[in-house]
Amino acid sequence: MARRQITEDDVAKVLVAPEQTAIIREGREVYQSRFQTGEPTKTYLLRVFVDVDRTPPEVVTMYRTSKVAKYWRTET
Repeated sequence: MARRQITEDDVAKVLVAPEQTAIIREGREVYQSRFQTGEPTKTYLLRVFVDVDRTPPEVVTMYRTSKVAKYWRTET
């Protein structure tokens, strides 16, 4: 998290109330939420990968990306 300059608070917000979730494979899910930061503000996507087949679930990795459209699923 420190290397990617992502705060523990930001990760916690995504884990508690993700805007979207997706199953990557059996036992692993990705939680993601959009947020704005910077000057001028820009929209980013924070993606948090979690192994949910463990007790307690374990965060594997996370990253922030500006390519929101690439990962954001729109409902049709």
